[in-house]
Parts: sequence; C-alpha cells; structure tokens
Amino acid sequence: MPGATTKNIHVAIIGAGIAGITLGLGLRDRNVPFTIYERAPEFRDIGAGIGFSPNAEKAMEYLSKDVLRAFKSVANPNGEDYFQWVDGHSEEGELIYKKFVGKDGFQGCKRSDVLTAWESLLPSGSVEFGKELEEIEETSGGVLVSFKDGSKVNATVVVGCDGIRSQVRHYVLGSTAKNTVKAAYPGYSQKFCYRALVPMDKAVEAIGEYKSSTRFMYNGPDSHIITYPVGNNSVLNVLVVISDRNKDWPREWVAEGKHTCQGSKKEVIDALKGWNQTARSIAPLFPDRMEKWAIFDMAENPASTYVRGRVCIAGDAAHATGPHLGAGGGLGIEDAYFLATLLSHLNDSLKTGVTSDEDESAIVEAALKRYNDARFERTQWVVQATREAVDLFQWQDQRVKNDKVKFGEEISAKFERIWNYDVVEENRKAASGFLCDIGADSK
Repeated sequence: MPGATTKNIHVAIIGAGIAGITLGLGLRDRNVPFTIYERAPEFRDIGAGIGFSPNAEKAMEYLSKDVLRAFKSVANPNGEDYFQWVDGHSEEGELIYKKFVGKDGFQGCKRSDVLTAWESLLPSGSVEFGKELEEIEETSGGVLVSFKDGSKVNATVVVGCDGIRSQVRHYVLGSTAKNTVKAAYPGYSQKFCYRALVPMDKAVEAIGEYKSSTRFMYNGPDSHIITYPVGNNSVLNVLVVISDRNKDWPREWVAEGKHTCQGSKKEVIDALKGWNQTARSIAPLFPDRMEKWAIFDMAENPASTYVRGRVCIAGDAAHATGPHLGAGGGLGIEDAYFLATLLSHLNDSLKTGVTSDEDESAIVEAALKRYNDARFERTQWVVQATREAVDLFQWQDQRVKNDKVKFGEEISAKFERIWNYDVVEENRKAASGFLCDIGADSK
C-alpha cells in the first residue's frame, strides 16, 4: 500500500475498577499496548462482598483465563447452589421461591480479594496512580488526555472505566460547564443500603449455622436483606436495602459527589421492626456507626450513546445500575471482553497500514461503533430490570405484591435473560461486523 504507515495502537484506560482492570488483562493477553490511569494514589481496599453470575464467568474465561482463575481462587464455595428468597415478615420465614444457579454457580467473594488477585496479574508499569482526568481533546492523530497533575498522554483510543461519577462520560455525552447533559449525572433510586462483613462465629450465634452457610434473601415491605458467606466461610456478607421516603439525596452531598454519609445501626433496626426473629437478629450484627450508601443508577437518565469519536465508556461509567440483580460487575466484564476483542482486531488492522490520519480515525470509530451497537440494548435493559427487581423484593410491585407464584415467575425471567446471554456468540458477531466494515478477512 503506497504511502501507508503501520503502528501499534495505545489504549488509555481511565479507572482501575472491575471493568478497567479486566480490560487491561484482556488487552495484555492480546498483546495490545495499554495503560490504566487511576485517580487514587494507590489501589484501594473495598470491603464489601460481590458475586458474579454465570454469564460473567463465561466472559471472564474468554476475556482471559487468568481472570477466571483468579476469581475462582478467592470465590467462596456455595453452601447450596440456589438463590433462596424467604418471607421476612412471616415468623416461620416461609420460603417464597428458590432458583438453581448451576453447579458452583454465582459464587461470592470479598470485592477486595478479587480486585487484589486481578491487580497482581497486571504487567509492571501498566498502572499510573494519582491521575485525575482534566480534559480530553481529539486531534488529527489521536486523543490527547490531560490530567490535573499537569501531565498529558496521547492515545489511539480512550476507554472510560471511571465508574458512576465518570468524567469521561461528560465528554462522550457532550457535557461542559455551560452545557450540562442531565444523563451525565446518575439519579438517586430512592434506595440506600447498609453493608457489613460479620465474623462467622457471631453470625452463627445470631441466626444459626444453616442460615449463615448459604445465600438467602429476606423480602418484606420497603426493605430487603441479603446474606451470603465469603472469605472461605470466615465472614458473612450482609446487605440491608431500605426504601427512602425522600425523593432526593441531599443536594449538598450530590454537589460534592458524595454517595455516602454517616449512618447508624438504629436506622436498620427501625426498618426491620415487625419483621421475623431472623431479620431482627441480623440488624444488631451491624456496627454502631457505619456508612450509609445511597444507591444511584442511570435508570431515569440513561446515556444516549457509549461512544464519541475515539472515546468510549464501559462498566458503571456507561450503565450504572443498582446491585439488586447482581449484574453490574458482570456487565463491566462483558464490556471488557467485547472491547478487548475489537481493539485487538483494530490493532491488527492498523499494522497492515493506513494512508492517512482520516483513514485511521475511520477505522477506530468503526470498532467503537460496533462495541456500542453490541452492548447498548442489553445493558440498558439490565439497568431498568434492576429497578423492577428491587420493587419485587420490597413488595412495591402492585401487580405482584407478596404473591409467591407471580414473584417466582417475574424474578426467574429476569435472571434467566441475564444469565443465558450468549456472550461469546454476540462478541463474535461484533468482531465479524467490524472486520466486514473495514474490508478485512473475517475468518
């Protein structure tokens, strides 16, 4: 190709959370150069529990077998391979519904444990800390990223994995100081939660060995409780989600970017008054003083696109969702798998040579468009379905209320749509489409 030039791409990943780290590992396995830029001064220890669904595990495996192995190395064995929902108001704790999650499926772990395991696999020097994003500017030869410490970097592609308060999303959606795009700011779901990791001996003393050994959800009016063991059965992860009568999270906290505030055990105890003995025994397991976490999502103001030019967003930056279907982290890993595949093909295509900056831009944008087209509908559906799920758990869905049969039908359909997604086939379609777009051999 006369006048053609060849080069490797460089991917700038903004944010070192689940999506950012797993994308980096996927690019590592595909020999695509990347750097992760993280605003924090170091990796942070986040002590909550997290679970990954079957579709997320499949995405891990095909993204990088190391990602799946690392997760399995810290995953807690299931006491039983079921989700079990019980009536938190009936004194007997009547079983509402149970759903099989697959053999050793949907295992949980400490979030800090799995992030540490993945972080240890990143190549030396691939993460730069203290890099708070200031500005993104697309140029004729790529993307210029400026950070608040005064440093700058040129990248072929920028992927915003910077979470629910994403700054990259502001750029993608065209938000400026003078023109604020509402979707750049996730909305308060009128739900907040308290979470704790309770030493297993204390949990067993409070609610018994069986209820501490496997996964349970306690449903009830305007609140619900989730418990499951993590840390090789050394602690019980406990989450209480409570509906808020206030429509808005305090404006001063929103303005400061705060989704947490000082909470108290009393608020949990008060929310569970009138519940059964098990629920009332869970409430005192929380510490006297703890953080109260507001649950924000993008259900009311969804992003209109995940891509602008050579810049895209992934994970919570693109489709922040509540935790109620256990799908948010898994969606970020799916995003990483699609991006790693497409960016690998992009890297290969640029090695064959391009004749101009315009040609290069067109190829880069074609790859990101395929990512957007492949991921948008599914991820947006999950955000909305998660809102619907919490209404089911808290008896706020007026069609279902606390009807056991209707609940089982509704919640099972939502989980199956998430779990049964063929991430490998959909990834193949996106990659094949991109190769067709640029006239490459798709075999």
